[in-house]
Amino acid sequence: MACNALRRKSVTALAAALCAPALLLASPGATAQEYPSKPVKLVVAFTAGGTTDILARAIGQALSDQFKQSFIVENKPGAGGNIGTEYVVRSPADGYTVLVNSVGPISINQTLYKGLKYDPLQDLHPVVQIADVPNVLVVPASLPVNSFTEFMRYARANPGKVSYSSTGVGTSSHLSGFMLFKNAGIDALHVPYKGADALNDLLAGRNQAMFATIPSVISHIKAGKLKAMAVSSLTRSRSLQDVPTVAESGFPGFSAGSWFGLFVPKGTPRAVIDKLNQGVNKALPGLQEQMVREGADPVGGTPEQFAAFTRKEYEKWKVVVQESGATQE
Repeated sequence: MACNALRRKSVTALAAALCAPALLLASPGATAQEYPSKPVKLVVAFTAGGTTDILARAIGQALSDQFKQSFIVENKPGAGGNIGTEYVVRSPADGYTVLVNSVGPISINQTLYKGLKYDPLQDLHPVVQIADVPNVLVVPASLPVNSFTEFMRYARANPGKVSYSSTGVGTSSHLSGFMLFKNAGIDALHVPYKGADALNDLLAGRNQAMFATIPSVISHIKAGKLKAMAVSSLTRSRSLQDVPTVAESGFPGFSAGSWFGLFVPKGTPRAVIDKLNQGVNKALPGLQEQMVREGADPVGGTPEQFAAFTRKEYEKWKVVVQESGATQE
């Protein structure tokens, strides 16, 4: 309005010229769209109903409420999480395709799978760690043991007769069991499965033990169908406070838990990364009670902290995978 008034009064050409830049500068700000301006896809590299999926949906709902924009979970399972992970690696780096992922595809599969066509530590940018989810060593209710010490004594007394199930070769479930029995010098048979069959056979007593994520078995523990022997984290889980850690039960330093976090394709603008990071950190206190109840310990933190953590995890699991001899094509 001021510029039009100046023109009506026929001010000097210089004064009129000064108005034009002001109008040009105002234009971009008026049309710029603030992230997120459209629905965001949260890709889960595993099937619906698993721990990654559960956490993704909880975080997605919280971010939808904060940003007044839809965060939609899309499951892309297969190849130990590699299919969904590579999908995000190849997606546009614009913040509208976000990966919710876990320890396996980020820090284990580079060593486990031969000929992987991407490097998650190089081709993805860590945003924020959502949670630590310890594995818990569980046994069927029918097994005549009631503590970790009793279980280890039972395993030593029955060399070659104790089998432990897992959700697949090279998974955290498998490698946790491998680490324990190797360190203890116990001969135990690894029985790998795909998905829920590992738990089903454990419940039926066909196998004697399993390291499972707490969310996947906590209901069975509370129902008395499984007995919790020890958790794999360095400190006790807030979800199972009465269950000791493996580390405090004779294996100092034992740490083999799972963890979960957000990642975006390499090249995603830092402003988008920061906004997602801030959104998750803001959401976690409100989700804490639900997450702890379901077996997860909220974490949060900066992108830099999460990046350093994922690199450290890669170095740790690389040694374990190589010692186990586990490979996947």
